[in-house]
Amino acid sequence: MPAPAIPPEMRARLRDLQLGSRRTAAGSGIGQHASRNRGAGLEFAQYRGYEPGDEPRRVDWKLYARSDRWFVRESERESPLTAWVLLDATASMRQSDHAQPDWRKFDAARLAAACVFEIALRQGDAFGLATIGAEPRVVPVATGVRQRDRCLLALGDTEPAGAWPATDALRRLHERIAPQALVLVLSDFFDDAAVDLAWRLAATGRDTRAIQFLSHDERVFPFRGPHRFVDPESGAQRRVDAGAARRAFLQRFGAARTALASGFAARGIGFSTAWLDEPADAPLGALFGRGAGLRHGAESPR
Repeated sequence: MPAPAIPPEMRARLRDLQLGSRRTAAGSGIGQHASRNRGAGLEFAQYRGYEPGDEPRRVDWKLYARSDRWFVRESERESPLTAWVLLDATASMRQSDHAQPDWRKFDAARLAAACVFEIALRQGDAFGLATIGAEPRVVPVATGVRQRDRCLLALGDTEPAGAWPATDALRRLHERIAPQALVLVLSDFFDDAAVDLAWRLAATGRDTRAIQFLSHDERVFPFRGPHRFVDPESGAQRRVDAGAARRAFLQRFGAARTALASGFAARGIGFSTAWLDEPADAPLGALFGRGAGLRHGAESPR
């Protein structure tokens, strides 16, 4: 499937969003915020002697011609943010609404991820992607247009399948994410292991945000009469009288969402919900709109 295309009206709304970390430390800051870190930037700060490993393009060749010595131009630069998108690519993310069967949770999550990459690219921040499912895939952190294209290619090449990997299988991914990174987990959070991953990331200092992708059918349970429900990951089936089961389902579904939101709030994880019948960038506005990056906690479940 081709990489997700961001609609023009959605791209325009992204201009009002900014990725920002609530946890900063020396040497790591917020994208688009000036720092006194020295590096390759736009505003000249000082010269220093050439050191092995410096990029040749940073050498001032005119000064070399005059002095016969190599000097590197240093500039004040932005202190960049490192952002990771962890995308649930398990089979449950194939779910869609009966009214719109071609628009799955995974498609909405993939589009939201593409929006995050566009924001990070605009800010000059580093970003990476990990898809977690039957065939986990990682695009290591980097910056620039080519990095955006690599991430979009990975999104287009990924299809949801299988179940969430065991906790031990994700240890290497956890270790790759820098302690001061911003991490956005995109999932339906139907698997406890997905929730546990977000909890562990937050517990170890990562600024963790989470978006839960849910269908309109799950919100209103419009089914009537005899109905067969199938677990997309295990294949288990259950036949019920949908009308009779509706009230109990909605109660359990609401209780589960409340528990998830409370658990995230208790751990300082920013949380929002993406409904398939609403724009995919709506939850990004809740997490990264003006002032949102400085708030902890979770939304109130509907």
